[in-house]
Amino acid sequence: MIVIGGNEMSAKWERDKDAAKGTLTFDIDVKTVQKGIDDAFKKTQKKITVPGFRKGHVPRAIFNQMYGEESLYQDALNDVLPSAYEDAVKETKIEPVDQPQVSIESMEKGQPWSIKAEVAVKPEVKLGDYKGMSVPKQDTEVSDDDVNAELERKRQQQAELVLKEDKPAEKGDTVVIDYEGSVDGKKFDGGSADNYSLELGSGSFIPGFEDQLIGHKAGDDVEVKVTFPKDYHAKNLAGKDAIFKVKMHEVKEKQLPDLDDDFAKDVDEDVDTLDELKKKTRKQLEDNKQSAAKAAIEDAAVDAAVANATVQDIPQAMLDEDTNRQIQQYLAGMQQQGINPKMYFQITGTTEDDLKKQFSGDAAKRVKTNLVLEAIVKDAKLTASDDEIKDEIADLAKQFGMEKDAVEKSLSKDMLSHDIEIKKAVDLIADSAKQDLPAEDDKKDKKADKEAK
Repeated sequence: MIVIGGNEMSAKWERDKDAAKGTLTFDIDVKTVQKGIDDAFKKTQKKITVPGFRKGHVPRAIFNQMYGEESLYQDALNDVLPSAYEDAVKETKIEPVDQPQVSIESMEKGQPWSIKAEVAVKPEVKLGDYKGMSVPKQDTEVSDDDVNAELERKRQQQAELVLKEDKPAEKGDTVVIDYEGSVDGKKFDGGSADNYSLELGSGSFIPGFEDQLIGHKAGDDVEVKVTFPKDYHAKNLAGKDAIFKVKMHEVKEKQLPDLDDDFAKDVDEDVDTLDELKKKTRKQLEDNKQSAAKAAIEDAAVDAAVANATVQDIPQAMLDEDTNRQIQQYLAGMQQQGINPKMYFQITGTTEDDLKKQFSGDAAKRVKTNLVLEAIVKDAKLTASDDEIKDEIADLAKQFGMEKDAVEKSLSKDMLSHDIEIKKAVDLIADSAKQDLPAEDDKKDKKADKEAK
């Protein structure tokens, strides 16, 4: 029971069977209604003109006689309904996820106003097992081959490009070219460039383009014929045949450095020998594998816990909210790279609707996962301490290069607590998980053996 305008108000909530919605009914007491009517009259009084009275000074009795007090009801309702609805929500402890569909049950003079609201709420979650989940085994060992492969990658990064004199281009070479493309004999935007450096085999151009330059020398003129992919981002070119006139200016090959102490010092100024670089590289790879394994275990264990839970159908409003949040975060990331939304859509040849389709596909999974994790927080009685909140603020400030005060102002304590508690739920699930399922590679090997038989 709560108090509105000094009077007690009783609200009633009836949830629809097996659905994340229901009916909230509540009354707005007479005192609150009367105050709303009085305030509505004061606002209306300033606007109307009645013969014999100065504007804004018509007496209440004259107004009621001419227009009727009922003419003030709608404005009064608009004024008192939001807080009354909020109080009813608090009393019934429901969690609305969308704007209610409100209808008036009664608005009789001198009586409480009765309101009915159809409300979409958070779906109910029935948890299954979420501790001791079986997850695939994770390989965290780093072999000599892994270390050698990483050193070779670094060696490739240190390669110098050297001109090939009168020799044909091969895969892996870099060519400097002019090109001019046309479709049906007409040039198109973005289809030409001068002195463009292109690594053959990099896959940076449309399929078939780079392959047709292999075997040609500097000075050659090459006619490249390709077909744009059907899903090409520029819809006016998707699936079209194109011809590119290409002028080969230079052909360059990679010259790799020797794998020795000098190479090690060039790659990492904190080491003096190749052996030191190998040890440091192995440690980095081990750390990366441990991090990847931890993330894989978390994902698999949480997915299993979610699969064990039963969740009511998710209201569309929650899916839309998640999709919009994902879009905002994605475009904010682009903005940090100096690409505003308008520029992004121009570069990619997409629209906001395309982005909505991209993120809406996994919205149901994301929302369901979050609902299950929130239910686990309650079930396991997980909480965030003041010290943990302070540490979270410090971490966020460091991550985004902000002052701690700025972080505190932009994020409420409830939001910070929620994030910490969700992380604790993930840790609880992952830390109790058992790596007793075959690793993905083992599964593939067994499947191949079975198919071979």
